Amino acid sequence: MPPKPSGKRGRIAKSEAHNLWERMSENEQSVLLFAKNSHVSFTNNRAERDLRMAKVKQKVSGCFRTVRYAQAYCRISSYLQTMANKGYNPLIAIQMALAGKINDVGCE
Repeated sequence: MPPKPSGKRGRIAKSEAHNLWERMSENEQSVLLFAKNSHVSFTNNRAERDLRMAKVKQKVSGCFRTVRYAQAYCRISSYLQTMANKGYNPLIAIQMALAGKINDVGCE
């Protein structure tokens, strides 16, 4: 740790690396749980990943023109994400939706 500067009050500032080391050492069991148990995913941030593409689309195009288009985009991306989680190829999933075979796999 850096020496305490004279005349300053409060705690000594720690580096980002030191703060990370402290958090990881305090939560070692949780940090490495995904390596020990194959049912635990590497990250628990699935909701953020699901929303990230909508945000990227919004930034690239500037905005969604209407609420209706935003809702359609979310519905389509939600369907494709659900089908991907079930192991379906996105192109096959789109073909199934266009053919009306969505209920065959338990999605609505």
